[in-house]
Amino acid sequence: MEFHYAPGATPLDPDEAAGLVPTHITTQGDLNAWEQVNIAQGDRWAARQKKRDLLDEGFIRELHRKMFNKTWQWAGTFRHSNKNIGVDWTQVAFRLRNLLDNSKYQIENHVYDADEMAVWFHHQLVWIHAFPNGNGRHARLMADLLAMRLGRPRLTWGGGEATINSVGVLRDQYLTALRSADQGQINDLLAFARS
Repeated sequence: MEFHYAPGATPLDPDEAAGLVPTHITTQGDLNAWEQVNIAQGDRWAARQKKRDLLDEGFIRELHRKMFNKTWQWAGTFRHSNKNIGVDWTQVAFRLRNLLDNSKYQIENHVYDADEMAVWFHHQLVWIHAFPNGNGRHARLMADLLAMRLGRPRLTWGGGEATINSVGVLRDQYLTALRSADQGQINDLLAFARS
């Protein structure tokens, strides 16, 4: 089975693609629809985790698993290969630990306001790219959860997940804002997250 990915999407290597759970999926459209249902289940699970520490590797992995476990056998498992984005796969656990520790420090010391903290966290989580796929969607949900924990409403991401995952102007704006954040300019991503 061969999938054709939208610009900015992480391609799967053949071993990862072989990990597809549903056997009836034959097109990228079918996969997207199936994943969206699975992601909604993960979102509902996350909403019930009021007392869990969000900034914990176990929570990060469990959320990814809940978002993609009906889609991918490797859901919640760190990647074992390099991608077109992200840190070297051997550095994923180390970089994630640093991100979680730094985020806790920044929250405790009010380094950023709540929205900026959530968006900065999202950017760094995407940059690490811990999983074979689903990193952007996972990082956006993590940022939403973090924003809410910090007393803010969910981020809007230019109008919602259904539109940001599709090829088009909105996705291009998101990817451009991510690239600006890669250069240390978080304002475009912050504006996009609340647009």
